[in-house]
Amino acid sequence: MKAIVVTDQAAGMAGMKLVERPEPQAAINDVVVRVYASGFVGTELTWPSTWTDRLDRNRTPSIPGHELAGVVTVLGYGTTGLSVGQRVFGLTDWTRDGTLAEYAAVEARNLAPLPGDVDFTVGASLPISGLTAWQGLFEHARLQAGQSVLAHGAAGAVGSMVTQLARLAGAHVIGTGRAADRQKALDFGAQEFVDLDNDILEDVGAIDLVFDVIGGDIGKRSAHLVRAGGTLVSVVGPSEVRPADGLAVDFVVESNRAQLSEIVQRVRDGRLRTNIGNIATLDDAVSAFNPTERRSGKTIIRVHP
Repeated sequence: MKAIVVTDQAAGMAGMKLVERPEPQAAINDVVVRVYASGFVGTELTWPSTWTDRLDRNRTPSIPGHELAGVVTVLGYGTTGLSVGQRVFGLTDWTRDGTLAEYAAVEARNLAPLPGDVDFTVGASLPISGLTAWQGLFEHARLQAGQSVLAHGAAGAVGSMVTQLARLAGAHVIGTGRAADRQKALDFGAQEFVDLDNDILEDVGAIDLVFDVIGGDIGKRSAHLVRAGGTLVSVVGPSEVRPADGLAVDFVVESNRAQLSEIVQRVRDGRLRTNIGNIATLDDAVSAFNPTERRSGKTIIRVHP
């Protein structure tokens, strides 16, 4: 099969190569999925799990990518809950070969059924962004209607999901980003926007929930905005500054079949829009991940037409 591999962490995305690899085999409780579309997060190449296995042993050449939508072709021994020929989407294990390939072996529990009226490219764009937003807002911050949410990177793949899901839950959402992102953030449902290059972040006042996808100085300043009893949620590691009278939570997103089903249902009924910035083929994936111009939104690789 064709697959994108990485062998050198220092080379970054420029070190990606399209090669021929053996098709994966289904282990116990696995399925093999014919990948129709795959998502990719650029920071994957800095994660230890991209380069080593669970025992910290080198596992290169690695196939990156952890989001997929496709069709089940093989069931492993003991696998239940899915069937051959079924359309699925989901988030794969961090320490195994990923989804930038024509086929991927995945634990069945990490996949959810993909309804027939949802395109594979849409399905592949949902797992990391949708689950990150869902788990941060509802599992870790316990968002309630009427609360205020500061969504950093509101025009990005995760931030736009945070914005939409928070609005659906009855929150007041303030988005942040660059000046060029203002309209897109507002289009995704932000009721106010802070230009991080030109506006004063602290002017937003006290916030019930800050969802940080940026970190650094913005993360430190954001901690001071959390009102008493509020929450700072981070997906970029522990905050160096914690809220004085609130909670700081950093987490790593996990696959969850029930949550994936909730998310895709909201897409089907028009309450939730995915944020795709670019669609490329597997043959063009390397150049798509090394763009000459900045694009907000997720890059999706259409593996099979």
